[in-house]
Amino acid sequence: MTPPHVSSPGSGFRRRLAGPAAALLGIALALGLVLGGLAPAAVAQDAAQTPTPGVLGTPAPTDPCAVPADQTPTPLAEGTETYAIVSEDSKARYRVEEELAQIGATTAVGETAAIIGQILFSAEGMPLACSRFDVDLRTLQSDSSRRDNYLYSNTLETEQFPLATFILTGVEGLDGPLPDGEETSFTLIGNLTVHGVTHLISWEAKVTRDGDELSGTALTRWEMPQFAIEPPRAGPVVSLDETVQLEVDIVAERA
Repeated sequence: MTPPHVSSPGSGFRRRLAGPAAALLGIALALGLVLGGLAPAAVAQDAAQTPTPGVLGTPAPTDPCAVPADQTPTPLAEGTETYAIVSEDSKARYRVEEELAQIGATTAVGETAAIIGQILFSAEGMPLACSRFDVDLRTLQSDSSRRDNYLYSNTLETEQFPLATFILTGVEGLDGPLPDGEETSFTLIGNLTVHGVTHLISWEAKVTRDGDELSGTALTRWEMPQFAIEPPRAGPVVSLDETVQLEVDIVAERA
């Protein structure tokens, strides 16, 4: 199935994030920027040992990227480079296989450009833990408004859990700085929070660093029950694969 055309939220994203949601995302972005200076560079390992994309386990109970309320965030370490995600040129999407009455097997695809965040690099050119991105799930759109409204109200419960957040803890399969102008494949490891549940997961990533611009794609897969998500069983849905493929296409510029 060809993914539906989805227009970029652009300024509409900013309007929808007014009030508490805007403050939350602003805090998330600020924390991600300053916390990069607190974390070591992600550890590189042999590419042959990289895991299959998906849930690896439950993260440690203590968040190494969190700053206690009574402490002042530490500034970024000298030489740290920050690449800020360009929302209007980036996308996040889900893919789920389903069977619909009178239609048959198809792929449900929902997409949004409401994604913000930053990727941090050490002075040596290696990705830093605590790099992150946040996606506003309330802006996901597919080719069916009926599906979208059901996901908002029931499956994802986006009024209660509006954001999906990924925080990097390490990389595997990367043995040095990203070469300029060449696509590099490696694995991202980090904590994904969806629907109020956090798991340590891995992503397949392909990234190109070209001077002041960073572009790439990453995908992971997980089962809905792993994130306490009740699979939708309504309307024309006859059956549904509980596996969710989550993808991001990111363009970032040096801040």
